Amino acid sequence: MKTLALTAALLAVGTAGAQKTQLEFWTISLAPLFNDEMNRLVQQFEKENPNVELKWVDVPANAMEQKLLAAVASGRPPAAVNLSSDMTVKLVQQGALEPLSLTAAQKKLYFASPLETFTYEDKIMGVPWYWAPKVVAYNADIFRKAGLDPANPPRTIQTLMSAAKQIKDKTGLYGFMPNINGINMLYLFQEAGLPVLDKSGGKAVFNSPEHIKLVQSYVDLYRKGYIPEDTMRRGFTAATELYSAGKLAMLITGPQFILRVQNDNKAIYDVTRVAPYPINIAGNVIHTPLMGFTVPKGVKDKALAQKLALFLTNDTNQLAFSKVTKTTFPSTVKASTDKFFKQGGSGAVEQGKLVSSTELKKARDLTLVYPDASKLNKVFKDNIESAMAGQKTVKAALDDIVKAWNASL
Repeated sequence: MKTLALTAALLAVGTAGAQKTQLEFWTISLAPLFNDEMNRLVQQFEKENPNVELKWVDVPANAMEQKLLAAVASGRPPAAVNLSSDMTVKLVQQGALEPLSLTAAQKKLYFASPLETFTYEDKIMGVPWYWAPKVVAYNADIFRKAGLDPANPPRTIQTLMSAAKQIKDKTGLYGFMPNINGINMLYLFQEAGLPVLDKSGGKAVFNSPEHIKLVQSYVDLYRKGYIPEDTMRRGFTAATELYSAGKLAMLITGPQFILRVQNDNKAIYDVTRVAPYPINIAGNVIHTPLMGFTVPKGVKDKALAQKLALFLTNDTNQLAFSKVTKTTFPSTVKASTDKFFKQGGSGAVEQGKLVSSTELKKARDLTLVYPDASKLNKVFKDNIESAMAGQKTVKAALDDIVKAWNASL
C-alpha cells in the first residue's frame, strides 16, 4: 500500500510539473550585455504566473526575420518577439503576426505616436518598447585641429555639412558618415519636411526639385570625397568603427552606441562630447526607430502571449530596462517622466542620455507602410546607389524610382 501511495504521490508531482505552460520570448542582440535584466524579467513573470515556464532567446538582428518565419511555418512560434518597426511592416505583410486586443486603459500606457507605429489598417500588431533619439557624438580634439569650436557644434544639417568639409580640408579626416545607405534617404526626406507619399498614400511624390536638391547635396559630398567611400555599403557599422579609431570627427548615433565607443577606445571616448542631432528646420522631426514586442501567428495561447508582451513593455519594466542600458528611453508615458532621464554627468554616455531626453518631443518613427515593401525598397536602394556612383543623374534616379513605385502602388 505504501508503495502504491508513494507511486501516486510521485505521479501527482510529475503531473503538476508537466502542467506548466512552456513559453518563449525572443529579443534582438541583447546578449550578453543585458543577460541579468532579461533573466530578472523571466523570474518575475514566472513568479506572477506560477503555471508558466518562461525561456528567453536572443537572436542576431540579421537572422531574426528568417528565424521567425521558419518558426511560424513549423507551427512552433515563440509567444512574443522583439521586432523593429521596419521588420514588423515586412512580417505583417507576410501574414506572420497576430493582431492584439488592447483595452482603452492598456493603450493609454503608451505614447500615442509609438503605438500608432505598430498599428496597421486599424489593427494593433505590436506594443512599443524602447527607442532613443539620435545625437551627435563628436571628437573635440579633431574639432580643434580643424579650427572649429568644440563648444559650438553644428545645430543644423546644413552647418554640419559645412563643418565636415572644413574638417576634411584641414585635417584629412572625414567629418561625418551620413546614414544614407539602403532606404535611409526616405527618412531624411521626412526629416526635411518633404513628403514621400501623397496624402492618400497611393502615390510616390519624392522626385520634386526639393527632393532632388537634398539628394544632390549628399551626392556632391560623396563624389568630392568628403564622406567615406564605403558609406553606401557598410553605413552605420563602418561609421562606429571609424569614430572609435579616431578617424571620424562626428558620429550620428543612438546614445546607446556611445557605450560601444567607450568599450572600444577609452582615449577617444574621453575626448567625446555630445550634441543634439542637427535638425532640418523645415521638418523639425527626428526619425527614431522603435523596438516593440509582437505576437506571432499560430501561438497556442494568444491571450497569454499578449499578457507576456504587455508585461515586458509595462511602465515598471521599461524604466528598469532604461536604467540598465543607460541610453534608451521608454515608450510608456509614466516611465518617461522619471527623474533618471534628467540626470546629466561629465561622461559622454551621461551627456548622450540627457541630450536625447530633451529631443524626445521631436522623436517620431518615420517608417512607412506600403505594399510590396521589399521589392520597392530594392528599387529605391539600387537607384540611389546609381546616383551616388554617378551612373545616373539624381533627377533620373528619383524619376525612375517614383515611376516603379507608382506602377506598384
